[in-house]
Amino acid sequence: MTTAQKTLASGHGWQVSDVVCTAVAGDKPFEEEHRSFCVAAVTRGTFRYRTRQGTTMLAPGAILLGNPGACYECGHEHAAGDRCLSFHFTPAYMERVVADVPGAKRLGFADPRLPPLPALTPLLAEAEAARETGDSDAFEELGLRIAGAVAAAAAGSAAATRTPSRRDQKRVAEAVRLIELNAERPLSLTELADGTATSPYHFLRIFRQVAGLTPYQFLLRTRLHRAAVRLRCSDATISTIAFDEGFNDLSTFNRRFRREMGEAPGAYRARRTRGR
Repeated sequence: MTTAQKTLASGHGWQVSDVVCTAVAGDKPFEEEHRSFCVAAVTRGTFRYRTRQGTTMLAPGAILLGNPGACYECGHEHAAGDRCLSFHFTPAYMERVVADVPGAKRLGFADPRLPPLPALTPLLAEAEAARETGDSDAFEELGLRIAGAVAAAAAGSAAATRTPSRRDQKRVAEAVRLIELNAERPLSLTELADGTATSPYHFLRIFRQVAGLTPYQFLLRTRLHRAAVRLRCSDATISTIAFDEGFNDLSTFNRRFRREMGEAPGAYRARRTRGR
């Protein structure tokens, strides 16, 4: 077997995997079948992809598209190996996404791939960074954003920007309150959307419009802010504060704190001590 697949995260109707292929030129391709909608971002290597929608060459930055039940082959006539960040969505999941993307009326991909698109580059970089840092919690939002962006791009439309309604603003306010009250525990995008009686994709879109960042980013920022306050105001150990505020391990907390605050938690606390 020339392909190794590692599940990075999963949820109701979705899954994301790190797929590494070690096939070389001369290896005979074998036919496989997509069991769900597949949106796979190529992060390394090149390969030929053949499915009923057509045959194409895929390179880093391109996105492989697959429909449920479609048979396909991947070949490496010209180069060895590749690596993909592969998102899989059930038809019910994609149907909800497509319903919320302006201009995307058709459920299913007409083409075998999307070429590298500037609009998708930052999003794919976030996803690849989450893979490299082991940030599995980020993939629920990233998968939904990628599904929506790909549905819009495949339909040849850009998601329309509109002013959030008062009702949507109220929904975001309710979600913000829920995050503030429960920031120390795991909060999924689905749970937050259910709390506002809207679809996850619609909720994610309006939350970003109103709050200026995604729910997951807001949750992390809330946790880090509270941790910073406790570092200044209490003598609890850094690890105790990290775990109390919802971080699963100390290294993740230290990395995120440094990124957000510009210095490590220990240095941040030491400045308080010097101030005394």
